[in-house]
Amino acid sequence: MKRSHLIKPVLDAVYPTIDYGKGVYLYDKDKKEYIDGSSGAVTASIGHGVPEIIKAINDQANKVSFVYRSQFTSEPAEALARKLSEMTPGDLNWSFFVNSGSEATETAMKIAIQYWQERGIFTKTKVLSRFISYHGITLGALSMSGHVGRRERFIPLLEDFPTVSAPYCYRCPFNLTYPSCKLLCASELERVIKRLGKQTIAAFIAEPIIGAAGGAIVPPDDYYTEIKKICDRNDILFIADEVMTGIGRTGKMLAIEHWNVQPDLVALGKGMTAGYTPMAATLVSERVMDPILKGSKMIMSGHTYSANPQSAAVSLAVLEYIEKNQLVDRGKMMGNYLIHKLSTLANEFAFIGDVRGKGLLVGIEFVYDKELRTPIKLANLVIQKAMENGLLVYPSSAGEEGITGDAILISPPLVITKEEVDELVIRLKKAFIKVDEQLRPKDGGQVS
Repeated sequence: MKRSHLIKPVLDAVYPTIDYGKGVYLYDKDKKEYIDGSSGAVTASIGHGVPEIIKAINDQANKVSFVYRSQFTSEPAEALARKLSEMTPGDLNWSFFVNSGSEATETAMKIAIQYWQERGIFTKTKVLSRFISYHGITLGALSMSGHVGRRERFIPLLEDFPTVSAPYCYRCPFNLTYPSCKLLCASELERVIKRLGKQTIAAFIAEPIIGAAGGAIVPPDDYYTEIKKICDRNDILFIADEVMTGIGRTGKMLAIEHWNVQPDLVALGKGMTAGYTPMAATLVSERVMDPILKGSKMIMSGHTYSANPQSAAVSLAVLEYIEKNQLVDRGKMMGNYLIHKLSTLANEFAFIGDVRGKGLLVGIEFVYDKELRTPIKLANLVIQKAMENGLLVYPSSAGEEGITGDAILISPPLVITKEEVDELVIRLKKAFIKVDEQLRPKDGGQVS
C-alpha cells in the first residue's frame, strides 16, 4: 500500500475513500452506502449532487472564478449580499465575505472593536463569551471559544474571553432548575461586566444553540431576551455565532429568531454554501456600520479569496434553492419528527441521558447512570458502530464544563424525507445495540 502524504485528523487511521454522493447518501470506493446523518460537519444542508448547484458552479467558472476585492466587485457577490439582507431579520444589511466560520467570527470580533474606535472609544477591546462554546480554530476565534480541549495547546497565545457559564439546563452550573433559577446563567453576564468594567467590553458572542462544544444545548425560553437587555444597558454589542445554526438548520433562517432577539452582528458559514464551496460571511447591522461609514469608511479586515465570484455564485444558488424548496420550514417539520423518534429510542438504552435540539440539529448526550446523569464518554464508539452500519454522525463534547462526557449530533440534510429519517433511526439503533453489548458486564447485567 502506498504511503499517504495527506495530513488526516488521526494520522495513522484508515479512512474510506469517498466516491460520490446523491441526496442524503454518500458512497465510498468500495460501494458502501452511508446516510449522511450529520451533513458532514453540519454543512451539507441541501444534500449531495444537486443539479442546480452544479450548473451554477459551471456557469460561473465559464465567466470568471476569481477577482480581488480591492480591484473589482462582481454581480454574484452583490446579489449574494442582497439576498442575505432579504433573508435575515432586522437591519443586517451589510455582508463581509470570508472563507470559513472561524474567519467569520473573528471578523465579527474585529468589526465590534472597530465600531467603538470609530466612535472615539478605544478602551472597549474585550469580547466576552461562554464556557462550553466553540467559535473557531484561528487564534482570535479560539480566544472566544470556551472549549477546553481545543484551547489547551495554545493557552499562552489566547485571550481569556470565555467568562460566563453556559445555559446548560441538563447540567445546570448552579444546580437549579428553570424557571426557579431566575436565569442565573444570564445574569452572570452582568456580574462579569461589573467586575471587568463595561468600558472594557466591546461585545458578547454566543451560539444561539451550542453545537460542537455541548451537543445542541438549547437555552431556557427567556435567556436571550435577558442577555440582550444586559448587553444594551451596558453598551455592549451582541454577536450571534450562526455558523452551525444558521440558514435553516434549526427551523428558522437564523436560530436566534426562535427567541425574537435582534443581534448586532452575525457570523454565518457551513449551510451558507452547503459544502459546495468554501465561503462564510459576517453580517453587520446598519447601526454598527453607521459610524464606520461616517468615519474611516473601511472595515479593517480582508482575505485573498473574500467575495470571489465563484464562491458567491454557488452560495447564491444554494440560498435560492433553499428558498424555492421551502427547506427552512421542511427542516422544522422533519426536525420535530426526528426528535420524536430519537426521544422514543432513548427509552430503550440506559446510556442515553438527554435528547435535545431544534429543527435538524439534535444532540444525544451519553451517561453511565440516567438518574444521576453520570457522564460517560461514548461518542467515538457510537460513531464507529454507526459508520459500520452505514450512518454518519458528528462528535460533540458534553458533561461538566464540557469535559467529563460527550455526545453526538444528528443533523442530516434539510431535504431528508420521513422514510429516510426512519432508516436513519434504524441504523442508529443497530449501532446502539452494538454499543450496549460492549457495555454489558460479563455477568449479564446492564449499564445502569
